[in-house]
Amino acid sequence: MKDRAAALEEAVTHPGSSPHVGSFRYLLADDKWKWSDAVAAMHGYAPGTVQPTTALLLQHKHPDDKKQLAELLEAVRTTGEPFSSRHRIIDTAGNTKNVAVIGDRLIDVNGTVLGTSGFYLDLSEALGEDIREGVDEAVSALAEARAVIEQAKGILMVVYAIPAQRAFEILIWRSQETNVKVRTLSEHLVAEATTGAGAHSLSRTDFDHLLMTLHDRVPEA
Repeated sequence: MKDRAAALEEAVTHPGSSPHVGSFRYLLADDKWKWSDAVAAMHGYAPGTVQPTTALLLQHKHPDDKKQLAELLEAVRTTGEPFSSRHRIIDTAGNTKNVAVIGDRLIDVNGTVLGTSGFYLDLSEALGEDIREGVDEAVSALAEARAVIEQAKGILMVVYAIPAQRAFEILIWRSQETNVKVRTLSEHLVAEATTGAGAHSLSRTDFDHLLMTLHDRVPEA
């Protein structure tokens, strides 16, 4: 099960690398959903052929899971609260799929909650007939990965006075440059910026050095 959780975590932190993971976004002010092509495909739609709505989401939920999901969606639509859920969807061809959905607050540079963004994970193929065994563990691992990445993004946002997307792009860039996973870099950035000498106020130059040399202090796998 550890291997499964690791594989799903890799898909989430590198969403373009797998057809079994896709992103979504919900904006509170506009009451508007947006799906990536992968999420649309999970529901049976070709890219660009459907505009997701709350009613459409509920239409695709398995009847036995619909009440639970209706309550969850209402909370998302009214508060933008972070969440994780494991449930079943039925695509346009009538196929039942097991999915995990993880969402977190979408905020602007001032900390105002704009909505929710996150990921759908198609678990059906990954887990086969054994779908229920260990899914909670996988979802938990994914939530932890997202949490530490969000913490690292927050630090970068404060230090460089940049929005969340730019902070994430910095993490992606350093990951690609150093061949170290985004989650691993994030863990070390958070640890070094909040403990020991890093817990005290760092100069911009010191922080720049910390960021650019993080990979040197990551133990080899």
